[in-house]
Amino acid sequence: MAIYAISDLHLSKAVDKPMDVFGGEWENYMDKLEENWIKTVATEDWVLVCGDLSWATYLVEATADFSFLHSLPGRKILCKGNHDYWWTTQNKMNKFMDEKGFDNIFFLHNNSFVCQSVGVCGTRGWLSPDSQGFTQHDAKIFNRELGRLELSLKDLEDKDYDEIVVMLHYPPFYPGGGSRDLLDILKGYGVARCIYGHLHGKALQDAVEGIVEGIEFIPTSCDKLDFKPVRLY
Repeated sequence: MAIYAISDLHLSKAVDKPMDVFGGEWENYMDKLEENWIKTVATEDWVLVCGDLSWATYLVEATADFSFLHSLPGRKILCKGNHDYWWTTQNKMNKFMDEKGFDNIFFLHNNSFVCQSVGVCGTRGWLSPDSQGFTQHDAKIFNRELGRLELSLKDLEDKDYDEIVVMLHYPPFYPGGGSRDLLDILKGYGVARCIYGHLHGKALQDAVEGIVEGIEFIPTSCDKLDFKPVRLY
């Protein structure tokens, strides 16, 4: 049993939103993703998907994308991305998965999971205070996301695990930036790894990667990974 990660699948089985406009590497990306996933992931494995799963606006509109994800090997844990407009309450999403028989898809929303003795926590995140153009409105959302991350981490307190991996969609911070808010929470809870997505193409040059103050940071955007889930454990 292994644990993998990937993000920003941007599936569009029912919505006309081709990604190849963002670069040649996105041509036939869903076929490439499917082929690589099947070669890499086994049925009993876990895959942590760090947001931006589908271009659908509503949950029912995302049915074809969830059907595609369900057909792929492994058990998937999803956190919210900035383009996941279909995201709704935990109860509604779980009910929808039950009704459709999508029994290997789970949602990370103020809760936590333990996969193979690894505690999995997380939240969407938001623009970091060290981002250009950060506003008071952004500050309100950012602080709310910090609270949701702590709720997720606290949900692990009574569970049995060896180490913690945190899933985010937005980068936790940028190299050389001045914001420590999220980093301090990760350190305070003894998080071992933090995985995230959101960044594509040239923006990946600004991705924090590697060990920072004892925590390993791993960007997992599809185009960063050449559309192949990366193994974490």
